[in-house]
Amino acid sequence: MENQTEVGEFILLGLTNLQELQCFLFTLFLLLYMASVLGNGAIMAVVLAEPRLHTPMHFFLGNLSCLDICYSTVTMPKMLAGFLLKHQIISFTSCLVQLHFFHFLGSSEAVLLAVMAYDRYVAICNPLRYRLVMSTQVCLLLAAATWSSGFLHALMHTVMTSQLHFCGPNHVHHFFCDIKPLLSLACSSTRLNLSLLNIITGGIVIGPFILTLLSYLYVIYFLLTE
Repeated sequence: MENQTEVGEFILLGLTNLQELQCFLFTLFLLLYMASVLGNGAIMAVVLAEPRLHTPMHFFLGNLSCLDICYSTVTMPKMLAGFLLKHQIISFTSCLVQLHFFHFLGSSEAVLLAVMAYDRYVAICNPLRYRLVMSTQVCLLLAAATWSSGFLHALMHTVMTSQLHFCGPNHVHHFFCDIKPLLSLACSSTRLNLSLLNIITGGIVIGPFILTLLSYLYVIYFLLTE
């Protein structure tokens, strides 16, 4: 391994090689990206500007809109540039940064959805204690825990991926740097990386999903039995 040259950059192959689709896909995804940014930006602006919306529900909604804007911005500009350029080159460092923020924002959003489901559960099932349970301090703590858990989860994958050796092909069969396409290009063992990806990332996805499902099932049960 020491005698092999380390890869310093990758080539993102994008969504398709068909030239006749490039302009159509560029226009389509540009419109979708603009709609996402403008829509979520409008939600954030209204929540900040209107005092009557300074409630726990709208506080978390503002966090979700911020996450959506950042999440799409991690990949969309690079993908849009890929439709206009024949080869989309990204350095190894930039690739790791993109990977980190993609998983940071994605896992944070998954956790935030579970927090929002809990907020609705308290509001519907315990309306008299809602202000006490979902106080300002609790909301800030839940938001901080959401962003922190996503950051630490992404940091783990970023550090583990940075320790791999890439000495062979550098063509990434994707429109952004994700873990699995990169692992397929590594020259060193990726067993630990795959184990962490399956176990911890699976837990980040399945855990909030189960909590969200249970919250809404309990809400439905509460409404049907009252």
